[in-house]
Amino acid sequence: MSHSGTGPVVSFDNVSKHYGALKAVDGLSLELRRGETVALLGPNGAGKSTSLDMLLALRKPTAGTIKMFGSDPYHAVKSGSVGAMLQSGGLMPEVTVGELVNLVAGLHPRPVPIATTLRRAGIADIADQRVDRLSGGQTQRVRFALAIAGECDLIVLDEPTTAMDVETRQRFWASMREEVAEGKTLLFATHYLEEADQAADRILVINRGRLLADGTPEDIKKRAGAKRMSFRLAGADQAVLLGLPGVVSLETRHDLVQIQTEDSDGTLYGLLDAGYRPNEIEVGSLGLEQAFLAITAEDDRANGHEPAAAR
Repeated sequence: MSHSGTGPVVSFDNVSKHYGALKAVDGLSLELRRGETVALLGPNGAGKSTSLDMLLALRKPTAGTIKMFGSDPYHAVKSGSVGAMLQSGGLMPEVTVGELVNLVAGLHPRPVPIATTLRRAGIADIADQRVDRLSGGQTQRVRFALAIAGECDLIVLDEPTTAMDVETRQRFWASMREEVAEGKTLLFATHYLEEADQAADRILVINRGRLLADGTPEDIKKRAGAKRMSFRLAGADQAVLLGLPGVVSLETRHDLVQIQTEDSDGTLYGLLDAGYRPNEIEVGSLGLEQAFLAITAEDDRANGHEPAAAR
């Protein structure tokens, strides 16, 4: 059954998942709309995989409500409306790639022709190879093929390009753009922030199970507020540089100085007032990775935690 309504494809309404005192997901509310590509970002342990597991009816929320195409996740998954590629779970050994894809397609309510699935996943050339003799990148592409072996309206991917080389990643995202162009919704979790920046229409940033930011990649970069400043300056006193107005962090390599600052004008004027005359000055917005780190670190500090590692 194809879904073409105007309502949200997915909605989380104040969803929580607790394991004793641990709050893996804590009051999460969000919506996904038809035809969107949405990246789910967060440090390790932020609740990304738990959120995806609940969406796919693999875990039940402790509290709150999840709807998919207006129904509960279990029935949406059972109807074949969702294709998923997860980090956990192995592939059936001692069968060929083609046999495995054929098996999964045969179980789907709306199967896609096998040749089409193999082509879209970029694995037609390994269809006769045994699944248990594949490389890591090839295994990921087979997992992707199983996710799109049926005509689904929502594709959910957890770290989809892990172990893929650069060329394979590019082919993978070209395939995903084809899927989204057909009106499907894509939700993916990733640690490759450059990938999220390039592929996503929207980015959701979560930390400690809570939604911190929701917007376009540009919105997220602006949300961080800080700027990047770089210049060349030999023999500068690092203590003086760290004490300049607005400076959040400092990195030096030989005569190259890179600063993250919340007040680029104040930092530059302070630098000149200190008697320094830098060369090759560049000021720009933070990249997505720096913005992500700034947003999650600010949340950790506000809640009395050490900032979580990004990777």
